Amino acid sequence: MKKVDNEVIVTEELSKRYSEIWAIKDLSLRVFSGEIFGFLGPNGAGKTTTIRILTTLTKPTSGCAWVNGFNVLEKPEKVRESIGVMQQHLSLDRDLTVRENMELRARLHHFEASERKRRIEELLDYVGLSEYADRSIEMLSGGLQRRAMVACSLIHKPKILFLDEPTVGLDAHTRRRMWDLIRRLNADGVTIFLTTHYIEEAEALCHRVGIIHLGQLIALGEPSELRRKMGLYTVVTVVENGNTFYKYFSGRDIATEYIKSLPSNVKAILVRESNLEDVFIELTGRGVSED
Repeated sequence: MKKVDNEVIVTEELSKRYSEIWAIKDLSLRVFSGEIFGFLGPNGAGKTTTIRILTTLTKPTSGCAWVNGFNVLEKPEKVRESIGVMQQHLSLDRDLTVRENMELRARLHHFEASERKRRIEELLDYVGLSEYADRSIEMLSGGLQRRAMVACSLIHKPKILFLDEPTVGLDAHTRRRMWDLIRRLNADGVTIFLTTHYIEEAEALCHRVGIIHLGQLIALGEPSELRRKMGLYTVVTVVENGNTFYKYFSGRDIATEYIKSLPSNVKAILVRESNLEDVFIELTGRGVSED
């Protein structure tokens, strides 16, 4: 298979089956160097399974995957050397301090003592944890714990950072601070592969988005491109019995003409810009936040 130089993640018909259930099936995608790629879908769609295969934690049932040019089955150690991973659930030792957790990971990557100290201090400052460095993980808020996880995942200067639901459970203010950190990492040259079921997060952060449903990729492209294919404007109508209907249009003028033709039993009308949730519901008939 011929690969383009700037493709840092490639999957070809990647599948994973547990008993009779396909967690992912025939997944083929490319992620390019320097982008923030969002994998969007509800819980159980196959997002975490995909990350586990790409980070060598799980073997696929069939298909192939390459990360930084290395086959995940043939060169798993090379893959792990060039990636960082922040899992959805807390993966740090709660009884250790932030610095001690970072020290442990630096030792695992065989850093010399002086290099360990320099890199840890550099990262503590980078993620804004210098004043919390000697507090135990258990004593930190959820947002600070997430930043500590990011710092630990960056110890060895990975080219790609995998973030599995990085802001789940965080309040709105803390979530936006995490977004700022992700943008900064990307601006500094780190390719980001991010899974999320938050529509706003995907639209705010991602250069391209892959929408996954029941283990299969059903849409792929820039958020604006996916919206444009469906319609940039949404007309929401509510009729007498309370039922709500959605129609999509390429322009506001076309949407306005449609509104003029609506029957008298329409009790409420809303015109707004479409979003990725509209795209997902139109393709699947369900919301992204549904389990």
